Amino acid sequence: MNKNNLKFAFFGTPDVASETLEILKNNGYLPSLIVTAPDKPKGRKMIVTPPPVKTWAIENNIPFIQPEEITPSAFSTSPLIRGRLGGGSFDLFIVVAYGKILPESLINLPKFGSLNIHYSLLPKYRGASPVESAILNGDVETGVTIQKMEFKMDSGPIVAQEKIFIHSNEKAPELRKRLIKIGGELLVKTLNTPTLLPLDKGEVPKAEGVFKLIPQEGSLASFCKKIKKEDGLIDLNDNPIKNYNKFRAYAVWPRTYFFQNNKRIIITDAILEDGKFVIKKVLPEGKKEIDYKI
Repeated sequence: MNKNNLKFAFFGTPDVASETLEILKNNGYLPSLIVTAPDKPKGRKMIVTPPPVKTWAIENNIPFIQPEEITPSAFSTSPLIRGRLGGGSFDLFIVVAYGKILPESLINLPKFGSLNIHYSLLPKYRGASPVESAILNGDVETGVTIQKMEFKMDSGPIVAQEKIFIHSNEKAPELRKRLIKIGGELLVKTLNTPTLLPLDKGEVPKAEGVFKLIPQEGSLASFCKKIKKEDGLIDLNDNPIKNYNKFRAYAVWPRTYFFQNNKRIIITDAILEDGKFVIKKVLPEGKKEIDYKI
């Protein structure tokens, strides 16, 4: 039984979402239903692989669905989606890196609406790559926002925020790991209350009393795009700090690279030393990792 008998569905797909589910579970919250993306081919051999959230659902005996699409028409016509979500009488939907845009009718369906964890200090970095963008732009601080979802991307009123400093040599995977933990714990704080009050009255639950919803200041909004493989291309003659920030931001994917003799060279290790971008190790196309020598 969940704390406060809260009945919620969880929407999410990658590791960031499954790790958040684990934090919820460890604090007494289990979803009644999980909505995640379909299995997809992965790797060089293109083996069909379930998303991490599906794996978590199976391990924890939670019912799940994997709709191909969740558009307004799919929500209104699909017996599976409509039956499992529309007929579920949910108190809340929680959305963490689901990867699809939810219809407005679905967002507003639960009794208390839908909550989303976003890994920036909204309204800064609305969009798909807030962690990478913060590093890429040389920010010294970032954070996590719990927002009540609205149909316009990442524009919903703020329920709670927590700010942290970005370490000078911190790469995106390390920063994301910290933010996932903070975001999960912040979500738990939001849910921990003996009495849930309707979100449509401008309030959300918290341990003692309620959080007031704080509207985002739209004029201060900035946006970040979905990262593409070609974004990792680096100009070795560019600003050293800019290059180092790109290396940190794209440390796992798409990774920073340059071309030498028409061969793609991936940078696997680099530092900023005396104001210079110093490449330590590289991975030449079709070869093993080696020390980099100019």
